[in-house]
Amino acid sequence: MVAKKDKNAQRLKRHLRVRSKISGTAECPRLAVYRSNKNIYAQIIDDVQGATLVSASSLEKDFEGIGSNKEAAKKVGLMVAERALKKGIEQVVFDRGGYIYHGRVSELAAGAREGGLKF
Repeated sequence: MVAKKDKNAQRLKRHLRVRSKISGTAECPRLAVYRSNKNIYAQIIDDVQGATLVSASSLEKDFEGIGSNKEAAKKVGLMVAERALKKGIEQVVFDRGGYIYHGRVSELAAGAREGGLKF
């Protein structure tokens, strides 16, 4: 019998490979994405200080709608971009978190770009 591959373990390997190449600084922080089956989360992180500068997710109280579809991802992208611009962050580096740049991940990126972030 063939053992089924652990998809999350494969994603974590991809994420480590991506993280070895990109890092967030104070001038250009990292926009990290995490998606679960029910929600999507985005954080802007300064890796030098090890601090989260801005965050947004589909779990917040003022968020309306279902958190597990492309519309929700776009809303979260717009929310994180709006909060980042308030803090004076315009340029970021995108960290897809080992996920394929497709569906909810690409919609979050599109929403962040539409909100004014550059990457």
